[in-house]
Amino acid sequence: MSQNQIIGANIREFRSHMHLTQEALANYLGIHREVISYYETGTRTVPLEELIKLSDLFGCEVSDLIEENRDVLNACLAFAFRADQLKDQDLESVAEFKKVVKNYLNLIQLQSASS
Repeated sequence: MSQNQIIGANIREFRSHMHLTQEALANYLGIHREVISYYETGTRTVPLEELIKLSDLFGCEVSDLIEENRDVLNACLAFAFRADQLKDQDLESVAEFKKVVKNYLNLIQLQSASS
């Protein structure tokens, strides 16, 4: 499987787990729905800027989106927040909150490592 296909499959998995439509994800990223379809099939490369936004929304690291190991991906999915009842503008708030939590956890990990 190519890198684009791995990333696409992971995006589809996170999106589905959160009960988001391609349209909702496209609106969050500010792109057309068809582009999400291209990403999910591995037809197009996802720009780094969009990978970062997706990782914030999904509450994972960018590296998790390029992960081929299903065990690692399943562990990340276990913590994914379901967003099926949210409006498009709510996704921005969810992503910002998850970004804060992710940064906090990274700081705690860094503090533990330096102790």
